[in-house]
Amino acid sequence: MQLFDVYPVNDITITSGKGSYIWDDAGVEYLDLYGGHAVISIGHSHPYYVKRLTSQLNQIGFYSNSIKIPIQVELAEKLGKLSGKEDYQLFLCNSGAEANENALKLASFHTGRKKIVAFSKSFHGRTSLAVAATDSPAIVAPVNQTDNVVFLPFNDSAAVEAYFKEHGNEVAAVITEGIQGVGGIILASEDFLKTIRRVCDEHGAIFIADSVQCGYGRSGKFFSHDYAGVDADIYTMAKGMGNGFPVGGIIISPKIKAKHSMLGTTFGGNHLACAAALAVLEIMEEDKLLQNAEETGNYLVEQLKQIPQLQNVRGRGLMIGFDVPETHKDLRKNLLQKHRIFTGEAKPNVIRLLPALNIGKKEVDTLINAIKIELTTN
Repeated sequence: MQLFDVYPVNDITITSGKGSYIWDDAGVEYLDLYGGHAVISIGHSHPYYVKRLTSQLNQIGFYSNSIKIPIQVELAEKLGKLSGKEDYQLFLCNSGAEANENALKLASFHTGRKKIVAFSKSFHGRTSLAVAATDSPAIVAPVNQTDNVVFLPFNDSAAVEAYFKEHGNEVAAVITEGIQGVGGIILASEDFLKTIRRVCDEHGAIFIADSVQCGYGRSGKFFSHDYAGVDADIYTMAKGMGNGFPVGGIIISPKIKAKHSMLGTTFGGNHLACAAALAVLEIMEEDKLLQNAEETGNYLVEQLKQIPQLQNVRGRGLMIGFDVPETHKDLRKNLLQKHRIFTGEAKPNVIRLLPALNIGKKEVDTLINAIKIELTTN
């Protein structure tokens, strides 16, 4: 049997990692400033994380949600404290797509409505309704297509107002990223997020803050939507939540009431997943990683802005993007092949930086020096 060939891959086999560094099967060292799509939030093989998971696995790794699982309660309490959403409720699942799927379904249950408002260049996942709300026709299969999702221009408050004026009483939910990731590191404006909050309140719709990539401290605040000073009704989470262990979740406003069987999952919230998620939160708290994300991110942005060839440097915390001129379109490839630095991309020529939240200035300076070498010698 062969693997189903859906991923374009680099000819590299990674066998170990420590902090922000990884090594291949030939012992070559790489600097990881992408973290496997923003997943590695506390660095590779953090000793406390490894100890926490090993200890849990030596007790029990899994049982279903048919029994009491105290570590879920522990996770909910810690997550409420660090996020500032202590009066919210937690539902645990396995991935970002599943988190968004459940959030959209819950909004429809709560409102009794079908219409979903999403935005241009959005990415919410690859499952049924999540992909229907994703602005990427190439990954939407015919069976996923639905008239229940409408796309409006991102960051266009007037368009949101106009749509709600005509159709507000039909809308179950508005879903938006606080910072678009796959869309190219595009920040949602404070006015845009405040407008969404207001029209949802006026029309009884649910505001879903997709925080799968831009949440969990990456922006310097726990949720990037927090910069607007508004609370969403549902926040979706995954990626950095488990530092590589598959875990996702949604936190839900107290105004939304639970009912048995309305949501469900086999693996979500299992003992090992909760141990991984708790380890991440405990390290974030102990090592002040939100503060580091903000401070190191500011330093990285300042350094990038001093390189004249780079265009439109943008982002918050350690979720940063910049445009590369067509004359240097191979910059990302050269950073990997020549300098052994992993970065991400967005089409057409955007480099995305999504490193672990505990990187330091040393790693930033390594990247900056490599970029300067490539832009001055090529």
